[in-house]
Amino acid sequence: MEESLSQREKYFYNINDHSKGILRQLGEGLKTRIFPGEQAMVSIVSIEPNSKGKIHSHPQEQWSFLVEGNAVRIQDKEEISVKKGDFWCTPGGIKHGIIGGPEGAVIFDFFAPQREEYKKPGSGFAAD
Repeated sequence: MEESLSQREKYFYNINDHSKGILRQLGEGLKTRIFPGEQAMVSIVSIEPNSKGKIHSHPQEQWSFLVEGNAVRIQDKEEISVKKGDFWCTPGGIKHGIIGGPEGAVIFDFFAPQREEYKKPGSGFAAD
């Protein structure tokens, strides 16, 4: 008989616990840990200083919250400086990317609906 997991074991995480989540290497100096739910997913992105993420788009809406550091968000060809505490929405289909600041950055991304390609470990943004 399979023992059922508690709510804490199934649904509670800590942003600093790097042993949890589905690991994905987005590019040189950018990695993420993915936490899929039933309807949406969270991605904790770690960006090394001055690392650049590829410009891409996907159909899912994406909300982002800058937890640590600073960066330049590129969204629909506009470059926007962002700092700790800033958050923003990227509608589905909008081309976007990120450049880490001199201290690097940690970003909490929320996708709805889920990005199916992010439900397994891998590399790249898996988007156009």
